[in-house]
Amino acid sequence: MKIIDVICAKARTGFYFDDQKAIKLGAKSDGSAYIGAPVTPGFTAVRQAGEAISVLLVLEDGQIAHGDCAAVQYSGAGGRDPLFLANDFIPIIEKHVKPMLVGREADSFRKLAGEAESILVDGKRLHTAIRYGVSQAILDAVAKANHKMMCEVVADEYGLTVSETPIPVFTQSGDARYDNADKMIMKGAAVLPHALINNVQTKLGENGEKLLAYVEWLRDRILQLRASEDYLPVLHIDVYGTIGAWLGNDNYEAMADYIEKLGQAAKPFHLRIEGPMDSEEHEKQITDLSNLTKLIDERHIDVELVADEWCNTLEDVIEFTDRHAGHMAQIKTPDLGGIQNTIEAVLYCKAHGMGAYQGGTCNETDRSAQVCVHAAMATQPVQILAKPGMGVDEGFMIVYNEMQRILAVKAARK
Repeated sequence: MKIIDVICAKARTGFYFDDQKAIKLGAKSDGSAYIGAPVTPGFTAVRQAGEAISVLLVLEDGQIAHGDCAAVQYSGAGGRDPLFLANDFIPIIEKHVKPMLVGREADSFRKLAGEAESILVDGKRLHTAIRYGVSQAILDAVAKANHKMMCEVVADEYGLTVSETPIPVFTQSGDARYDNADKMIMKGAAVLPHALINNVQTKLGENGEKLLAYVEWLRDRILQLRASEDYLPVLHIDVYGTIGAWLGNDNYEAMADYIEKLGQAAKPFHLRIEGPMDSEEHEKQITDLSNLTKLIDERHIDVELVADEWCNTLEDVIEFTDRHAGHMAQIKTPDLGGIQNTIEAVLYCKAHGMGAYQGGTCNETDRSAQVCVHAAMATQPVQILAKPGMGVDEGFMIVYNEMQRILAVKAARK
């Protein structure tokens, strides 16, 4: 089944692009907006509407496959590719990707996605968002051409088995960490709440007291609202390096003491802490997180550490895994480029004793989230992020429903 055309459509994401550097330099929030001047190249405001590009592959029998090119909320920060604006990048797709795909047989996801990944323009690979969306469209095209679900294509090409049960869904609250936690509990989210603890003074507390109080409140709220005693969600809190900012990134004993206190407060629920420190440099981040992980294990503290900062690419995930920097790695799907890199990252983590968290960003689309579900059902990570957006209901619905459709089709085929 040949691909006969490539069509691009400008799209919106489920959240926003934020100029992280401007925010760190003091831009103030005002309602849903930020007041201040942007400083990262490409931004016209500190916060601006998220954009995506839908890539549609027309097959010779009239079927249309599609995927969405999307980039993370903090584009242009931390060594990431620049701001992804549809009008800037649609011409690049039409010039460099379309000629590669038109006339090709949609017969191998890995082959075609690998070719798209290796396209060079002026000696550089295409923007991660382009590689991400084009690979999704290729996966959908191969699935449609072979009358299979996308997860079945991934399973076939990588020698895997599609999961017979749902992958635990991790929901993120944004700053509405109290009201949104209620939504998560009522909907039975398996992992919650993310909580966005990104400031020492206002969210962690000068002595860690605010986060501790929140964990205690969250524990009690789950016990109060849960429909059954069988509901035992994992508490997963992203602290954005604030524990290290408070205590010192290499003050491992003090950090372990505090993390142990949080773990005890979370009981009877298991706790994960994402990004305990941000050492502001790749090698130092791995060293600090590895040393803290080792200490947590030696002291038998029942809390998992999750790698996030400086763990962006497939190569990063492999290095963090090999050096035992954390118990789990967040695999931020848009930052890895082609979806095949996410697949390979999950499989590498699983093969080498690292927990695989197939994550991403609030700034994705419904389509990229659906395709990510198919990748997850084939590779079976520990958990998958509910996305896009920060409203809980929408992202949870998109991911949960796509998973249930896969399971229903598998059951019907039996």
